Amino acid sequence: MSPLFRKGYGTKSKHSFSGGFMNNNDLGKLLLRLCVGGLMMFHGVHKLIHGYGFIGAKLKAAGLPELLVAGVPIGEVVAPMLIVLGLYTRPAALIEAVLMAMAVWLVHMGQLTALTEQGGYALELQAFYFLGSLAVFFLGAGRYSMSRGVGQWN
Repeated sequence: MSPLFRKGYGTKSKHSFSGGFMNNNDLGKLLLRLCVGGLMMFHGVHKLIHGYGFIGAKLKAAGLPELLVAGVPIGEVVAPMLIVLGLYTRPAALIEAVLMAMAVWLVHMGQLTALTEQGGYALELQAFYFLGSLAVFFLGAGRYSMSRGVGQWN
């Protein structure tokens, strides 16, 4: 029998490029975690090096306790690190999303409906971190993580 008529020839198998590699949800979760967590860590490390005292004044002006400023290293360093590693991924992603919502509320409300000179959304970076964190929260870590995606927190 000709190779063209062999059983399975031309059909999608789980080992084909489109059947296996392109349908790899766990790889997609890893890439999302690396972007959302890894890129946020740069902001956190910058604040650790250069200070984040200005946030205390913003909290006070909003009528919130200045003690909440302690959440900055947690939300911008610890939580992103957990997201990248895939440990306690869902709570860490939720912490990062809340941090971004607070950042928009405290610092960027004037830009909420603004566009840049190039026509982009003025808060696209904040929107990326907020919505990306929510996506990680709902998707979980996946098996390419330290937790292997096992457990309700991952």
